[in-house]
Amino acid sequence: MSEVKISAETRTEFGKGAARRIRREDKVPGVLYGHGSDPLHLTLPGHALLLALRTPNVLIALDIDGKTNELAIPKSVQRDPLKGFLEHVDLLLVKRGEQVTVEIPVHTEGELAPGGYLLEHVLNALPVEAEATHIPESVTVSIEGLAAGDSVLAKDIKLPKGTTLTVDDDTVVLQVLSAQAEEAPEGEEGAEEEAAEA
Repeated sequence: MSEVKISAETRTEFGKGAARRIRREDKVPGVLYGHGSDPLHLTLPGHALLLALRTPNVLIALDIDGKTNELAIPKSVQRDPLKGFLEHVDLLLVKRGEQVTVEIPVHTEGELAPGGYLLEHVLNALPVEAEATHIPESVTVSIEGLAAGDSVLAKDIKLPKGTTLTVDDDTVVLQVLSAQAEEAPEGEEGAEEEAAEA
């Protein structure tokens, strides 16, 4: 996984007004917490943070006020619902060698069997435990040749060394549906309603 260095400043002003001023300067308010320490309120550079967050579970090496260096991973990111710019970020303090629980994106490769089937992502991200400095960016699952009724379970997904599942082995991650199957229940409901009215 990639490690990104970002300079941050501690902040002492809080509230909506202070947050707006920070954003006007192309910066983002954030909070660093974890390991039982008091939350540390930070101001982070907007553009650098935006680029870093393009990588899921990116490891951020924070240089705080030029005095302290800490490692963190993004825990919660708030964006403007219309414009998409960053409004606030919560960062979780981590240590090298520490195991952390995160969700990693599930990507697919290959083609379903012919027949107009639909692929449903039951889980878009897979909950796993990994060492803080070796969190996988994603996992890729082959759906080659799968047909209606087939599914991919959590235990079927090959994880990188040192990464373990934090969900039940038999959790369904992907399943293949028949395009016609979705229309059938509506027809049945209609028939039931007509029978009830009769």
